[in-house]
Amino acid sequence: MTLAIAQVQHQPVSLDEFIARYGGDNRYELIDGEIFDLEPTGQHEEVAALITAKICVQIDQLGLPWFVLQRGLFRPSSASMTAFRPDVMVIDRTEVAKEPLWQEQSIITRGSSIKFVAEVVSGNWQNDYARKVEDYAALGIPEYWIADYLGLGGIRHIGKPKQPTLSICTLVDGEYEINLFRGNDAIASPTFPNLNLTAEQVLNARM
Repeated sequence: MTLAIAQVQHQPVSLDEFIARYGGDNRYELIDGEIFDLEPTGQHEEVAALITAKICVQIDQLGLPWFVLQRGLFRPSSASMTAFRPDVMVIDRTEVAKEPLWQEQSIITRGSSIKFVAEVVSGNWQNDYARKVEDYAALGIPEYWIADYLGLGGIRHIGKPKQPTLSICTLVDGEYEINLFRGNDAIASPTFPNLNLTAEQVLNARM
């Protein structure tokens, strides 16, 4: 999640410190020992809410043993000083039973528990387009959306002229293949193929 972000800690912070101080507050995430205060805008929240609503319908219609977790903490066991807080995560109930922390805390540690993840870009965009693309792919998350409703991403990520773009990253042989959707483009989600949405509907949070 990359929003109007303010770094609130200059000294490296351990995972245990972060969880003790900020684990219950969904405004914060930890990246390489740095704590970031996430300040979501209203439009950011609307986009995340629309994605959540549409995906919940698909999960129900398909009868999948999955549920949507909004801004839950994702603390990859392979990352010693990082705890992401994605805007939307789709969690597999059959896998979450294997999560070591789940019964006591809303914390996911295994990539295999996550079927889909979405980040809504509202400010500093670098982590969404670079760091998280690499990490989510390495953790085996099948599908990752980057909903850039303001067109803030770098030119090499969303092209020129920059414009609002939905990037859908699909895992193929351990790496993401990235497809860009804009305007009236009908989106194509391999995880939820029956979604009937255009990029504009997602990015403008229009039902």
